[in-house]
Amino acid sequence: MIYTAHYNSPLGGITLTSDGMALTGLYFDGERDFPDLSPGRKKDLPLFGDVMRWLDLYFDGKEPDFSPALNPTGTAFQMSVWAILRTIPYGETTNYGAIAKRLEKKTGKRMSAQAVGGAVGRNPISIIVPCHRVIGANGSLTGYAGGLDKKEYLLELEGAID
Repeated sequence: MIYTAHYNSPLGGITLTSDGMALTGLYFDGERDFPDLSPGRKKDLPLFGDVMRWLDLYFDGKEPDFSPALNPTGTAFQMSVWAILRTIPYGETTNYGAIAKRLEKKTGKRMSAQAVGGAVGRNPISIIVPCHRVIGANGSLTGYAGGLDKKEYLLELEGAID
């Protein structure tokens, strides 16, 4: 069963999804990869309260000092990229190539920045798993499922860009 809740952010509506134990998705309403949530069911889970408290702190310009339970679903490669995303400090950025190099060092296998970009783009838990902190090698803001305007807002909120 998929459980859902809705959060009103300064950037518009956000839909939260859960398996009942952990957060499985955080999507801007109308984003390009918005999932089919049928037969989802709205439910007031304690987890959703934790996520909304985290988002309230975040959108107030504060770095939350806790993380709600997360359970994203993806391939082993995607999961390894998403784990690296969670290590990018608040207010800092990295690029796709740097993530590829970290994976190469860890696995001993050559990785491409494009493959990393594909995994970053499929992150189902935006903001909390901070895919918005990944930028192009030249410092440009590149792809974001919620839209580049949202990515720019989030990075400005964190003080990562002016």
